[in-house]
Amino acid sequence: MTRETSGSATASRDRGPRPRNLRTGRPRYIPKRKVCFFCANKNEVIDYKNPDKLRAYLSDRAKIDPRRRTGTCAKHQRALATAIKRARQLALLPFVPEHVYPAPLVIAPSASSSSASVPSPAPAPVATPQTTDNLKDTNRA
Repeated sequence: MTRETSGSATASRDRGPRPRNLRTGRPRYIPKRKVCFFCANKNEVIDYKNPDKLRAYLSDRAKIDPRRRTGTCAKHQRALATAIKRARQLALLPFVPEHVYPAPLVIAPSASSSSASVPSPAPAPVATPQTTDNLKDTNRA
């Protein structure tokens, strides 16, 4: 590699095997290529009757994960989508994520409200387990 500066050609310094970003000087990020799980394991079959395996290809919102996230090839991604849709029709997989309901918000009445004149029920007494020795001591007194 040569760089021309002010009319003369000078060789740039070798900064290693990886190409570097000229602004920051850091090596460029080169992502590792994902290999399709089904192509690597030839004996793996995509089957709609195996929801545990198919669930790995669903997001937390029960959407089918894209190829760039799972690393599957186009052929197996199409087969996965068909199997997931078939399993959803047979109720083996969810169409939507499970609902998580938050605890209900209880607002205490303020002192200035009209319902403050209504007395609130007293808390129930807490029963403590007593042994026979404790009962004998309480009977003597």
